[in-house]
Amino acid sequence: MLTSVDTDLLKVLADPLRLRIVTLLAHETLCTTHLVEETGARQTNLSNHLKVLRDAGVVETEPCGRFTYYRLKPEVLDALAGQFAGLAATARAHADSKRSC
Repeated sequence: MLTSVDTDLLKVLADPLRLRIVTLLAHETLCTTHLVEETGARQTNLSNHLKVLRDAGVVETEPCGRFTYYRLKPEVLDALAGQFAGLAATARAHADSKRSC
């Protein structure tokens, strides 16, 4: 069963810009400047979304001089995927179950 923490993570990932950021970070570690170029979002807007992702534990930061690089934490997505895989397995196991009215 999905917990409230999992639904919070789903809400974080449901935002189109945050999902785009996560998709970009799946391919490489990027700084804010790169993310602004790739998404076309304003830096302040992007920074707010990155904070949400950081607070949710989806990304981690790496300072590099005056820049901050962002890296995706794949284990967070693996855990969420595992929750969905468990739900799918439960649905398959109970495909013939039907509660009578």
